[in-house]
Amino acid sequence: MLKTFRTGGIHPPENKQAANCKITALPVPAQVVIPLNQHIGAPAEAVVKKGDPVKVGTLLAKAGGFVSANVHSSVSGIVQKIGDALQGNGTSALSVFIDVAGDEWEETIDRTPTIVRECALSGKEIIGKIAAAGIVGLGGATFPTHVKLSPPPGNKAEILIINGVECEPFLTSDHALMMEKGEEILTGVRLLMKAIQVNRALIGIERNKQDAIASLTALTSEKYREIEVVPLKVKYPQGSEKQLIEALLRRKVKSEALPVSVGAVVQNVGTVFAVYEAVQKNKPLIERVVTVAGTEISRPSNLLVRVGTPVRVLLDVAGGLPDTTGKIISGGPMMGRTFVGTDVPVTKACSGILAFPAKDAGRKPADPCIRCAKCVQVCPMRLNPALLMDATLYEKWPLAEKNYIADCIECGSCTYTCPACRPLLDYIRSGKNRVKELARLRKSS
Repeated sequence: MLKTFRTGGIHPPENKQAANCKITALPVPAQVVIPLNQHIGAPAEAVVKKGDPVKVGTLLAKAGGFVSANVHSSVSGIVQKIGDALQGNGTSALSVFIDVAGDEWEETIDRTPTIVRECALSGKEIIGKIAAAGIVGLGGATFPTHVKLSPPPGNKAEILIINGVECEPFLTSDHALMMEKGEEILTGVRLLMKAIQVNRALIGIERNKQDAIASLTALTSEKYREIEVVPLKVKYPQGSEKQLIEALLRRKVKSEALPVSVGAVVQNVGTVFAVYEAVQKNKPLIERVVTVAGTEISRPSNLLVRVGTPVRVLLDVAGGLPDTTGKIISGGPMMGRTFVGTDVPVTKACSGILAFPAKDAGRKPADPCIRCAKCVQVCPMRLNPALLMDATLYEKWPLAEKNYIADCIECGSCTYTCPACRPLLDYIRSGKNRVKELARLRKSS
């Protein structure tokens, strides 16, 4: 029996259109717009000004605190201005606008294809290089990686878990990385093991990626025997940290607790590859692999994209935006967020750009709840989504908090399975934010 988490979960159609598409480097655009808030935590603080020349890898902004991340230039050229720019979610953020000229890189970056396996740095020095390179979680959460590698007092990591699940429909960027950059990823795993001082690592991969399982298993059995590749049953949302820990270790992370509370540190394979490049190649996080797909996209692709590139450029390479498009999503269809337009920049958080026709993008009218409990059955966090939606609708915040609304991982399984087409997650997300805000107010009063 293949391992998986035990409570809830669904199996939406996989639609892995770009599963066999090799990673293609996108040409550098004429201008990039690089936001300073591409991570959870405080925005970075600009260290450049209008008119400054920059190279690929030049520091643009320093982390604004411990829970923050550096931001680097993804291109060479001239800083045209520093000002607010529209983001994919419709808000604006302070950003650095750079007019591209040439392709000069910082001299410290090793651009050779040679794989560098050995590292003489201490664990603390590895974490320092990760922080300097602005590495954040590339699975979508964008939590600063150096913070995740520095557990709070009283917590000790026992095992490193690598998330190669990629359970969201359509997304294939992690799959492509595992196929093309396997040894770099495994070297990155060793670096992270050294950083958190553990001697064992597990890579969880769902069985719909048999080629990646076979490729990494062959490498680990030959050169990286302290790392184990574990095939998993296909089940959404197995890529969520708590569900992946349960699937691999049979350990449960308690309400509002961190994964390290059960001895685990979890990193996405894209993050691991970025760690390898940062530590072994002195390359900051200035580009990432993005899947471009959708039911009517003519050329689904896995593209290596410089941060700050306009979304429209990626869509053009994938055959153009179909006239029938009704919605463009950043990330996967289950947990992704709708783009307000195509002139917004790709950020560190963007794992995919998905276009859907209007006939598939609209919501069906919601009917009254029939108390079928399907939302309860599929919830991987053992919550009652129908109750939490009603608590939010009627502003019963103590009821919502008592029923663990803050534990919702926003996977969307409840909305997906609801026969009454109720927008459960939309209400729960809103209620979750309100309950957290009230908790902060209580603490500060």
